[in-house]
Amino acid sequence: MSRDKQLKERWEQLVNILSNQFSQGEDLDLDAIIYLIGVQELGKVHSEYKKDEKLNLMHIAICRLLEPYGFYEFEFFDEEGWPHYKVKEELPPLKAGEQSVLMKEAIVNYFLERELIE
Repeated sequence: MSRDKQLKERWEQLVNILSNQFSQGEDLDLDAIIYLIGVQELGKVHSEYKKDEKLNLMHIAICRLLEPYGFYEFEFFDEEGWPHYKVKEELPPLKAGEQSVLMKEAIVNYFLERELIE
């Protein structure tokens, strides 16, 4: 199976699972899934977040997702339990479609590690 086709199938499977669990079946978009990963990484799943905290959660998720690609490295947890990452390598300039594919691939790999999908 081609890599692109496998990524597409795994992405669709993941969107279905997460959408059924978190949005009563309405398909979650890429940003919503990134947000969920941020909440998962912070570990405070039953909290309410302000707008700036939601952006920080998405940043946490992006750092965590791109860490295996060598772009970020975990540094420490602050006194409130928020993870902090440092930039190891700047992201190359990517077109919007390329960014989307990179993030989908990183998200699929994240959930493969957690055995939510196969």
